[in-house]
Amino acid sequence: MNKNNQYYKEVSVIGAGAWGTALAEVISRQGNKVNLWARENNVVKSINTSKTNDLYLPNIKLSEHINAHNNLSDVLNCDLMLMVTPSQFMRSILTDIKDNLDESVPIVLCSKGIETKTLNLMSEIAEAIMPNNTLAILSGPSFAIDVVNNKPTAVTLACKDLDTGKKIADSINLPTFRPYLSEDVIGAQIGGATKNVIAIAAGVVEGQNLGDSARAATIARGYTEINRLAVALGGKEETLSGLSGMGDLLLTCNSKTSRNFSLGIKLGQGLNVKEATNNLSSVAEGMYSARAIDKLSNKLDIDMPITNAVNDLIEKNRSVDEIIDDLLSRPLKKEK
Repeated sequence: MNKNNQYYKEVSVIGAGAWGTALAEVISRQGNKVNLWARENNVVKSINTSKTNDLYLPNIKLSEHINAHNNLSDVLNCDLMLMVTPSQFMRSILTDIKDNLDESVPIVLCSKGIETKTLNLMSEIAEAIMPNNTLAILSGPSFAIDVVNNKPTAVTLACKDLDTGKKIADSINLPTFRPYLSEDVIGAQIGGATKNVIAIAAGVVEGQNLGDSARAATIARGYTEINRLAVALGGKEETLSGLSGMGDLLLTCNSKTSRNFSLGIKLGQGLNVKEATNNLSSVAEGMYSARAIDKLSNKLDIDMPITNAVNDLIEKNRSVDEIIDDLLSRPLKKEK
């Protein structure tokens, strides 16, 4: 049984997509009640009546400890909050709850992205809106379907306050779900956001049937781009060599379970963006991150050719063949 001074027992999760639902399930297996907020009425009804999330995580039986809500005010009486909304909606949701969430409640940011309008990281948005709440970042190689099926999963939990970070980790830890602590909130976020863009590129390589060697090269050079951006923003290289960097990148670039990799495959096969995203129930965050990181790389004068190419494909509607020709004709230089 959880002890009051060691664990957070009143936990709320904002966002009932596949990942938010999976995290609610993980926390509920500690024996605690979890309040889960969803925008969609049918998701709330499905979870509360049949204990399934038929829209985002079908055929998975959820814990009786999970209660879903449509009203944000119903989930704010908590001692730990996980934000799992799509990154482009993070600002609006935090603005909605800022006046009614106690400043003592730590907020765990679980969305992997960069705001396109401001180029802000999720932590920068949260710090501006709710400056007194302790922030943590949850990132790493973790598919929702693996987590709810008790497949062994390890993630990074980054928090500048390591005592709070440890308490959060203890509150969400299971034998099959292991958070590793870090203080590098910048590196953890850049790893999570940028790998989605590289996954689209790896998917394009797959869709074009360019071979495993080309995909491996894309992943390796993509990892270099992630490092460049993270270090430029104050992140640490060692963070990127861990779960929230290399670990997440390898997972996302090698499995069709990844929405971003699957989107890239469709684009590589010749579909346009509208066709490739048709009927998707969940957001492929890499589409939006590509736009933001393209702007950020230009602003900071960082060489990120793969990321720029993905943005050209999605935003500028350039042909895959033209983009690949450009990448392959880049001048030879020393690897770094």
